[in-house]
Amino acid sequence: MRSLVIAPQPFYSPRGTPFSVYYRTLITAEMGVKIDLLTYGEGQDVGIPGVRIIRIPRFRILGDVKIGPSFLKLFLDVFIFVWAIILLTVNRYDFVHAHEEAVFICRFLKPLFGFKLVYDMHSSLPQQLTNFRFTTSRWLIEVFRHLENWSLRGADAIITICPDLYHYVNSQIGSNRKHILIENSIFEPVKFPTKAVADNEKTDEAACLEEIQSWKSKNDMQLAAYAGTLERYQGIDILINAFRYVVDTVPKSGLLVVGGTPLQVEKYKRLAKDCGLDGTVKFTGRVSQQLAKRLCSMASVLVSPRSEGTNTPLKIYEQIASGIPLVATDIYSHTQVLDQKVAFLVKPDPEDMAKGIIHALDRADTPRRIAESASLLYERKYSRPVYERKVKAVLELVR
Repeated sequence: MRSLVIAPQPFYSPRGTPFSVYYRTLITAEMGVKIDLLTYGEGQDVGIPGVRIIRIPRFRILGDVKIGPSFLKLFLDVFIFVWAIILLTVNRYDFVHAHEEAVFICRFLKPLFGFKLVYDMHSSLPQQLTNFRFTTSRWLIEVFRHLENWSLRGADAIITICPDLYHYVNSQIGSNRKHILIENSIFEPVKFPTKAVADNEKTDEAACLEEIQSWKSKNDMQLAAYAGTLERYQGIDILINAFRYVVDTVPKSGLLVVGGTPLQVEKYKRLAKDCGLDGTVKFTGRVSQQLAKRLCSMASVLVSPRSEGTNTPLKIYEQIASGIPLVATDIYSHTQVLDQKVAFLVKPDPEDMAKGIIHALDRADTPRRIAESASLLYERKYSRPVYERKVKAVLELVR
């Protein structure tokens, strides 16, 4: 089989990395499908045998693509549309795998070129317009809703990434015959074709690791660690404010925050300082996937303080597989996957978050038992063999 994957996002980028595109492409290629992957100019090539990465122009002068809807994305998607027509004209594809808004392009082109269509739906696009405060226009949101429903009805296979989205799609199409839930639940190291990191960057990361190790051992600290973006909905303000209460009960505790842009890091550094946590909270900014894993492995507890949303965060799957106790907010975004048997679930407020972290830092048996239950859950429902079976089921729908 031969496939065209259309991913309108920076592939592969350490900032806002599209993990779902990478792992879906990797597993599909491992199953023998030859793939052309059309994406933005921004990002770094990865080494996946059987995959050819095709990029539209970079337009560096326009800046970097941000997470969520933007006018820059709309501009770049015009070029995605043109490149898609060229590739479909020159090549014969058995199916086209469209990620997010690329499905609108593909749904329009499907009758013209006669390919089968896989819609990889990471979120409801009309919902994104309001969640990211892109527009308040009811007319525009309704247009996107009609486009989304038109694409759902016309797709030959649909992939969703969390139960909330899965139930939403089934309510729209009235069936799950062509619809498969594939959680973004695998997290193997990304494969780069050449030397991907400059020597000075490697030196910086080694220095970062050494600094955190020294800080931890010097203060004999039990660490709570967060790794991910520092967007508003991630609840980093809740987490930092919670730590004021944590240190009162567990004086030898520290908070490690991995990720974030320089501006975001400065914002939360100021908050930590205002809370009297100057030497208690450490920020690394953006680091490589490998370094983030190593830093989190040093923690006694992992945290996901997200304050809103319905999609399950990618990091949850890695956290439950880690063997380290997890504290997460008791919101639907988390409880689609988590319950009290596998995580310390807390209200999205500083006081309750602090209680959860303090309980998870307890050296008694409960945190260990919860972490073990979480690892078993991951193996049973979200591990690579489970992921592979689901991707195979999608391929069966478009053969």
